[in-house]
Amino acid sequence: MSQIIYIIGVVLAVVAVLDIIKKPISLVGKIITAVLVLCTSWVGLAVYYLYAKDHLTEWFK
Repeated sequence: MSQIIYIIGVVLAVVAVLDIIKKPISLVGKIITAVLVLCTSWVGLAVYYLYAKDHLTEWFK
């Protein structure tokens, strides 16, 4: 069971990073956001999907 949760987390992290790469923000903003999402695991994914996804373009113009 724990392997399924781990695989779901990895898939969601990859999808989040691909979504970050597609955003029209600076390269530095993409790197910072991707590293934060990957390093903070489930908390980072939750924050990204629930709040930061809609605000990234405002933060990193």
